Amino acid sequence: MGPVGTPPHTTEPSQGLSIDLIGESSRVHPEDRARIAAALHRALGELGARGELRVRLVNDAEMVRQHGERLGEFSTTDALTFDLSDGSAGDRVLDADVLVCVDEAIRRSGERGIEVWRELTLYALHGALHCLDHDDKTEDAAARMHAEEDRLLELAGVGAVYAVGERGGAAR
Repeated sequence: MGPVGTPPHTTEPSQGLSIDLIGESSRVHPEDRARIAAALHRALGELGARGELRVRLVNDAEMVRQHGERLGEFSTTDALTFDLSDGSAGDRVLDADVLVCVDEAIRRSGERGIEVWRELTLYALHGALHCLDHDDKTEDAAARMHAEEDRLLELAGVGAVYAVGERGGAAR
């Protein structure tokens, strides 16, 4: 969580979807937090998603700690997703926590030549899509998921993010 006294960025539920952005308040400008939340609302709204998505912005150290505790891999990564739904409410209902790494987003956005908030939006959307039955375990599945991410990001007004790295030669 961010510094004491720094409120999370919370969006009002619209069409039954609530999105909260918490943590790393000093490194992600409030306007960018609002952009991320609005883009996620538009992208997930396109899919008819409802429920709650909590996005926690963390640094490398916290991501390494969480990645190690949860998956036994003591390295940083872009996002970790925790699907808290029991599946009984339907396939478009979210109850998820997604940790996204600000440090990784800074590195990747620099490689792609895009704003950090766009990269963070990709990470949060990627996590939400995992909770909506998308996967990237095989090369074909990953290609489909990344194409869907870019499609939704285009519709949300963010623009393609994943494809920028592909065109620019940056590995994902």
